[in-house]
Amino acid sequence: MAVGQDTIWERFLKPIVRSLIDEEKLRHFYKSVDWEAESNRFAQPNLVYPHYYRSQNFHGIEGGYLNPGASVSYDPITQYFVPPNETWVRQDATDKIQVQPRRILDLGCGTGSTTLMLKRAFPAAEVLGLDLSPYMLVMADYKAREASLDIHWRHGNAEDTGFPDAHFDLVTASLLFHETPPTATRSILRECFRLLTPGGQVLILDGNQNTLQQASWLTEIFEEPYIRDYAAGNLDAWMGAAGFEAVETEQLWWVNQVSWGTKPVPAKDAVPQRQAASATGKDWDSSEIPAPA
Repeated sequence: MAVGQDTIWERFLKPIVRSLIDEEKLRHFYKSVDWEAESNRFAQPNLVYPHYYRSQNFHGIEGGYLNPGASVSYDPITQYFVPPNETWVRQDATDKIQVQPRRILDLGCGTGSTTLMLKRAFPAAEVLGLDLSPYMLVMADYKAREASLDIHWRHGNAEDTGFPDAHFDLVTASLLFHETPPTATRSILRECFRLLTPGGQVLILDGNQNTLQQASWLTEIFEEPYIRDYAAGNLDAWMGAAGFEAVETEQLWWVNQVSWGTKPVPAKDAVPQRQAASATGKDWDSSEIPAPA
């Protein structure tokens, strides 16, 4: 595991945030959960973790997201570091959805903050959240049950989900790509393209690449091993290379950006496919989706 970095977070911000959050409440919750038993409800025993994921610390936590403590601390910390307000930013991003999805996949769903928002926005849709950390899925499932929301959770790799081709109408990823190396990011975008139905939409919320390039000190806040590579890239170009059309990126509150694009509909198939989808009227059953290999 990587050696911890001396970041702005460790030097200055951590003491401030610790004074704002209820650490005693977090400790009590952490001790009240049998993390291994709960994570085993989601864990795919044959899943191979990518080296970039298991070899790095994230946010100064040893073991990164494969440490159950990360799932408890993520929400209390993130609320202060997605300015000006985490909920506003996530909502602004979901407002860019241009399809009426029946099937939604939220990649790198973490503790499920965006996943829950998607289910509230599209209550009739089947919503599935996928993440590499079974511990994050424990927290996501807890939040969904507390909110009485029916969401399916899957332990898996966003680069190779194992789901069938053209099976989702909307695929999202929130605050994921600054935590993956560009090679993995491009692989995830190709997987998004494969998973979407023709005319389906991909929606990406993350840090503003232009701002991160111009204000390099922002990349020093947390222990984020891949954020400089993300900042130096161009998400629009990556999405175009994956095959998406009508790609757009909009700045959110200076620090964040939301990007979206659509999977092209073959001209000869456009009308028949839409008519067939509407004529069947068949509701999607999550049991139709095989577990990833």
